[in-house]
Amino acid sequence: VEMQFMADLHLPCEACHGKRFKPDLLEVRYRDKDIADILDMTVNQAIDFFGERKTPMEKRIVKRLMPLKEVGLGYVKLGQSSSTLSGGESQRVKLAYFLSAEHPDPTIYVFDEPSTGLHFHDIGILMKAFDALIAKGHTVIIIEHNLEIIQQADHLIDLGPEGGNQGGYLVFEGTPEAITTCKDSYTGRFLAAHLPGLS
Repeated sequence: VEMQFMADLHLPCEACHGKRFKPDLLEVRYRDKDIADILDMTVNQAIDFFGERKTPMEKRIVKRLMPLKEVGLGYVKLGQSSSTLSGGESQRVKLAYFLSAEHPDPTIYVFDEPSTGLHFHDIGILMKAFDALIAKGHTVIIIEHNLEIIQQADHLIDLGPEGGNQGGYLVFEGTPEAITTCKDSYTGRFLAAHLPGLS
């Protein structure tokens, strides 16, 4: 018997029309917005909306949202399901949490391909967030293939020479400048071609 699987089908609820709230809850408004309107805002829109007035409550809301903007997630809607986030976006949500949390003891943070799906401009924002963790005395380890991030590392560990069963060996260990002269490193070759000023 042949089976065919179709993609998930999402239909708006006939009762709430996709707003996810009963009509009596939608009657509650804050500055002409109901809860569905607020959850439909992006992080950037919500920061603007709640930043217009400077009440203590609104300041707390903006303070909670700012780390999401600082890691390049200003475009995410407040009510967006976490299941729709990419792996890179999910890691940046965690990064935003780490930036907002007070961890007095030095901590090691490991990120796996956090630049996945990021626009070139957003990589700079992501790097500033990593720098903020480092400035607080933490260590950041990044598993990454993005040359823009690799070039900014303090220290590189390049494993290879190939992937899978033909990899896993230490090819190079040192600075981004030094890896460009390592003939056995694919990363070094790509980095040298991508950033000629380093070699």
